[in-house]
Amino acid sequence: MEIWVNPACSKCRAATSALDEAGIEYTVRRYLDEPPTPQELVEVLNRLGLEPWDVARTGEAVAKEIGLKDIPRDAEHRDQWLSAMVEHPILIQRPIITADDGTTVVGRDQDAIEQAIHAQR
Repeated sequence: MEIWVNPACSKCRAATSALDEAGIEYTVRRYLDEPPTPQELVEVLNRLGLEPWDVARTGEAVAKEIGLKDIPRDAEHRDQWLSAMVEHPILIQRPIITADDGTTVVGRDQDAIEQAIHAQR
């Protein structure tokens, strides 16, 4: 299992605590220090069944600076969203948890975290 975290994020700390309590082994990826490649981000989005704008943190200061909310949310502009998120990984919602079987969730609530734990067992 791999979890993409920002150590300053309370949701990330809660997710790792839940994984620890469940006795799940996992690898931490500090995605701000080691941003995903465009291909890795596409793969995660495919597993989530979501588009980049679905997991973008549009309230971040950099989102305002680069006009992220002004980019259309359509297939024609998908690469623009992906590029912005790879260049500014703070824009990626977190934590993202991927179980060994490929199950991937945005672990912002207990139900999503439980789904990942169940998939890992």
